Amino acid sequence: MRVQTAPSPDRGELATRFQAVRGLTVALVAPLSDADATAQSMDDASPAKWHLAHTTWFLETFVLRDFVAGYGLYDDRFPFLFNSYYEAEGQRHARNRRGMVTRPTLDEILAYRAHVDAAVLAALSELPEAARDLITLGCHHEEQHQELLLTDILHLMAQNPAEPAVWPAARKVPVAMPAPIGWIERAAELVEIGHTGEGFAFDAEAPRHPTLLSAHALADRTVTNGEWAAFIADGGYAEPRHWLSDGWAWVRREAIVAPLYWEQRDGGWTRFGLDGRRAIDPAAPVTHVSFYEADAYASWAGARLPTEAEWEAAASAHDPLGGNQMDRAGPVEPRPAAGGPAFFGDVWEWTGSAFRPYPGFRAVEGAVGEYNGKFMSGQCVLRGGSCATPRGHARASYRNFFYPHQRWQFTGVRLAKDL
Repeated sequence: MRVQTAPSPDRGELATRFQAVRGLTVALVAPLSDADATAQSMDDASPAKWHLAHTTWFLETFVLRDFVAGYGLYDDRFPFLFNSYYEAEGQRHARNRRGMVTRPTLDEILAYRAHVDAAVLAALSELPEAARDLITLGCHHEEQHQELLLTDILHLMAQNPAEPAVWPAARKVPVAMPAPIGWIERAAELVEIGHTGEGFAFDAEAPRHPTLLSAHALADRTVTNGEWAAFIADGGYAEPRHWLSDGWAWVRREAIVAPLYWEQRDGGWTRFGLDGRRAIDPAAPVTHVSFYEADAYASWAGARLPTEAEWEAAASAHDPLGGNQMDRAGPVEPRPAAGGPAFFGDVWEWTGSAFRPYPGFRAVEGAVGEYNGKFMSGQCVLRGGSCATPRGHARASYRNFFYPHQRWQFTGVRLAKDL
């Protein structure tokens, strides 16, 4: 659920935003065949058809069903097929079998989306503020799924031996390596972190509260592919002393030797992306690394990962609309740093903080109260957004979270150290 003390947007602004968000999702699947949109590459990923339908089910359920008198469900089967984890909404299809739902087809799911979109827009002038707030939540929820949709498509295409490009892209032009990492120092102080109360935020971002920072320094950029290649060359994946015990067990069990999608070909490291397989750009931020890898690299570099409070205190001085974020459908990827510290875009930055509730956190009542609180166990916080995050979705207080072994998202590393 969201926290929002600012007034809801007027109906015209909300309609414009709603149509833009819904349109971008459809644009992201435009290159896909029905087979592409049906397949599921692993339990953590979902088929493109499921993302399209689930985000639509969310709006149909919590807005149209609950607030529009006489509204009839588009298809009585869809709540079972496209609910994700909302226990209050009843039984649902098993997550690891979403790829078995070969029907409805992609065209039928797109028709479902069009029906729900038309119904929401037709009802908008009469909807109460509570329903309009749920549409706003639905837009932010869909933006989360837009990023997941891209990363799930990337993971799916990486399983194909032909390694097809989803979007063709121009040949990369080499750029200069960034300067060595500089350090942004901060003295010990008491700061406040968490949502300020202005505009939209998810419940996990609140309440705003004081926290004590020790004297520390943050790197002025994230770690690059070239720096990561040096870590590999120095035996980073073969030397247990830099790894957490769980991380080392994961490396051995899964035979991990490099970031996800990296392979050595023709004497050098390559990566697979939405534009196919290419040589890594040594100047670009490293991505698709797990928390375990991030923590091991930090140890190897004589540093550590930042806490989320350290990260937020520094990032609050920067524009969350800046940086390399998603503006349109296409082959997004991290880009070399340019023009000073960038805290938003390119890669989600692992922190050393566990995803736990802030002091005073309370989940709201009802199904939408299951949005974040139930996941505050065993996961790590990431900050800043990525090249696949829709621009305008992230903010300094935004808390993303994944399990420490997961790395199919655009995840990277910013170093920190004590002073």
